[in-house]
Amino acid sequence: MPSRRATILVRRSTRTTRGSDARHAVSGTRAVGLIENRLAEMGLELPAALVAPPGVRLPYESVRIHGGLAYVSGHGPFDGDRQLFSGRVGAELDVEQAYDAARATALSMLTSLKRDLGELDRVATWIKVLGFVTCAEGFNVTPSVINGFSDLILELWGEAGRHARSAIGAAELPLGMPVEVEAIVALA
Repeated sequence: MPSRRATILVRRSTRTTRGSDARHAVSGTRAVGLIENRLAEMGLELPAALVAPPGVRLPYESVRIHGGLAYVSGHGPFDGDRQLFSGRVGAELDVEQAYDAARATALSMLTSLKRDLGELDRVATWIKVLGFVTCAEGFNVTPSVINGFSDLILELWGEAGRHARSAIGAAELPLGMPVEVEAIVALA
C-alpha cells in the first residue's frame, strides 16, 4: 500500500504566468488553462490516463458527451496502469487514506476530461457526483471519504464546483479499489 500522500500528490516545478495572461500559461509549446494553473499552484499534476490492467477489457467510454453535458464513467485512484490505493476503508485504510484515494480519483477523472474535452476549462459546472466506498463491516462515514473528491473539485472550480452528491458504501469495488466515483458536468 502506498504512503498516505501517494505519488499523485507530487509537487510541480512548472512556473505559471499571472496578470493579464492569467487565462493561459505556457508549458513547453502548449497553452494551459485556468484549472490546470490552479492545479500547479496547489502543487498537483494530472496522472497518466488509465490503462486497463492485463486481462481486463473496458468496452465503454470514459467520458460520453451529449446535449451540453459530459457523463463521466466511474473512475478510481489510478496513475496510468498503476492503482494507487486498494483495500477496505475501516480495515486496510483509515478515513484519511481513503480521503486521499478519493482525491486521487478526482485527479484521474480530470485526466479523462482533459483528454476528451481538450482542456479542463470547458467544464462550466459540476452537476452530480456519485461516489462508492469499499467498506469494512460497520464503517458508515462514507461522506467523509468522498469529501476528498468534492473538496478538490471545489478548490479548483469554486462555486461552479458545487454539485449534488451521493456517497454509498459497497462490499466490493472493481480491482479492490477503495473508492469509485462517476460524475455529470455541464460544458461551456
